[in-house]
Amino acid sequence: MSTPSKGQMNPGDDAPPGTPGTGEDICPDCKGTGKIGNAECQTCGGTGKIIEGIGGA
Repeated sequence: MSTPSKGQMNPGDDAPPGTPGTGEDICPDCKGTGKIGNAECQTCGGTGKIIEGIGGA
């Protein structure tokens, strides 16, 4: 699994990594594995993580 570089977003991300008011969470589609079946999860780009707003951000 790779981590997106700063500014790079996956389809399931709310904002780029490092954006204030956001945090990492486990991908709801692949449950953190980075794969769905034998294919890379399209939501998280295979990382198993998504970036989402926290605290109403």
